[in-house]
Amino acid sequence: MKTEYEVRVLNIDTSHLLSKLEELQAIKKGEYFQRRYIYDFKPKIEGKWIRLRTNGIETTLTIKNRYDDQKIGGTLELEEKVEDFDKTHLILKELGYDEIAYQENKRISYLIGDIEIDIDSWPMIPTYVEIEGPNEEKVEKYIQLLELSNYEQTCEGVNKVYARYDIDLHSYKELRFEEG
Repeated sequence: MKTEYEVRVLNIDTSHLLSKLEELQAIKKGEYFQRRYIYDFKPKIEGKWIRLRTNGIETTLTIKNRYDDQKIGGTLELEEKVEDFDKTHLILKELGYDEIAYQENKRISYLIGDIEIDIDSWPMIPTYVEIEGPNEEKVEKYIQLLELSNYEQTCEGVNKVYARYDIDLHSYKELRFEEG
């Protein structure tokens, strides 16, 4: 498993962030509608889960292990591209892994060198940005360059981000955008 160096910056000023990305000549990779299934290990292992995610172009199967949600490098992941989202979900079900959740979010992705910047919109909470890079120092450098150091930052997962808004994500088997 490799270390994931990532931080979430909450309650961002999206228009200011977009102007900083333009100023830094970030390359826009695309806008995506992401769907994911989350599965627990059997037996359940605290801080460890399986994620099947697609953005409509690429689908990945990932094992996540968040062992320290207080530091930028506190998550390990093992990820592999898979061909088909729905078929992989069926394979996992046949193996005995029933999803604990289905979730959707919208993502706008940018790249500056080896730094990934993802503006994420999820149902019911304000938009936030994820900054991911090859090490903690580079992630922190781009927090400064993007003028995000005065915003609330966290290395916690989506469940705990929702909890900051008094929403228990575990109570939602399906998290979807409302239609219409």
